[in-house]
Amino acid sequence: MHRATSGLVAAGAAVALSLALGVAAHAATVNADPAPAAIPHPVPVPVPAPGHHHFSAAVTRVGAATTLPDRVKRVEQALQSTSPQLQRAYDVAPLYQNHIDGTGLTIATLVAFGDKNAQSYLDQYDADNGLPAANLQTIEPAGAVPACTAPGVNTGDCQDWGGETDLDITMIHTLAPGAKILIIATPVSETEGITGFPELMSAMYYTVSHHLADVISMSMGTPEDDFASSAQLHGLDGHFKNATDNGVTVLASSGDDGADGMKLDGTTPWGKPVVSFPADEAYVTAVGGTVLSLDDNGNRTRPDSLWPESGGGVSHEFGIPSWQRTTAAATGAAGRALPDVTMEGTSGTSESAPLMAALVGLADQSAGRDLGLINPALYALGPNGSRSGVVDVTSGCNSTASVNGFCARGGYDIASGWGTIDAAKFVPALVTASTPGNSMRVDVWAKGAGHIRVMEKQQ
Repeated sequence: MHRATSGLVAAGAAVALSLALGVAAHAATVNADPAPAAIPHPVPVPVPAPGHHHFSAAVTRVGAATTLPDRVKRVEQALQSTSPQLQRAYDVAPLYQNHIDGTGLTIATLVAFGDKNAQSYLDQYDADNGLPAANLQTIEPAGAVPACTAPGVNTGDCQDWGGETDLDITMIHTLAPGAKILIIATPVSETEGITGFPELMSAMYYTVSHHLADVISMSMGTPEDDFASSAQLHGLDGHFKNATDNGVTVLASSGDDGADGMKLDGTTPWGKPVVSFPADEAYVTAVGGTVLSLDDNGNRTRPDSLWPESGGGVSHEFGIPSWQRTTAAATGAAGRALPDVTMEGTSGTSESAPLMAALVGLADQSAGRDLGLINPALYALGPNGSRSGVVDVTSGCNSTASVNGFCARGGYDIASGWGTIDAAKFVPALVTASTPGNSMRVDVWAKGAGHIRVMEKQQ
């Protein structure tokens, strides 16, 4: 497959992008982006039937629960940390004291099927864990979502997606308890490869075009190599750029197979380094997983380490974005590297992405506006480390039995990105770094001190 381009928009850059599914024209240079184009609803095309989506064991366990109390218990067991512990671990209390809790913001999770009992589940979880009542809504913009027992529906897949949905909304509500939560549910399971993505992209387009969410979290992904062609993969690019152009932050989990990934059958590893789409998109913030070691009060007993199954690597489909030039020089990455940041992920990186989405929601509220693509600001803040609330993760690797992966180390690394987050410092720093017209000092590794200037978005 060829490597496509995915830098930030340069003034006057114009590269034609065909958005018809399965067709993409990506002749560009490393730092040029496709010009804005109308985003149509993608049209599903027949493809060979893949296997099941590769869910984490924790998600499958939650999805198999048969009663509401059992479901809540299984989520609590999967998380390993209570909501109060996570709030303490990510230092959100100072923000809450200043009334920054997500109020007025809508944070969405984009999933197949969703959970038709999500409100009842979250009400029970909140009651059991001391969280305020949640404002929860489900929409089905890509078509009516069938019941898991409906004819033609893979019941197991559908139930697993229900478990995924509940884990997502729990994480969002834990760190942004005042935010409205939007479940964007589609009627077709995302498995491996292209299957399910046309419906997901249609639903995301609807959500963005109707301004229904400020932040969108995606706890899903498929290896780049599972697409039939580069053109098929890049036929989806414009939908993520559309979200960025409309000021919506999109985050995606980096995957649960370490440096490897599953083939179309959903059970056979590629046995080579692969990365997950859409986390590899330059218009997406890729979130990997860490292991937290906390006492009963949520205080760390040791520094966070990389969750060994956290996805990460270097894309062979997307070039080096402009905001990764310095880190690429340091790591030797020849393409878009991921993840960008890491959060708790012992039940899968599908836990990590909504946690980070919640923190972005807090930043949006603090800024009084949507921040949109946060990656340029995140990479400006990264070298400042703990002063900007970016906490380095320096231990753990994501190698598998058949693939030599990547290890966490000081500064940016391909395994853990910039590290994890101290929200009390990070949220105001992210707002400052994302404010048009602001100039802030950046200590760039091995390059001395420098400055970035945050500019208005080019129209």
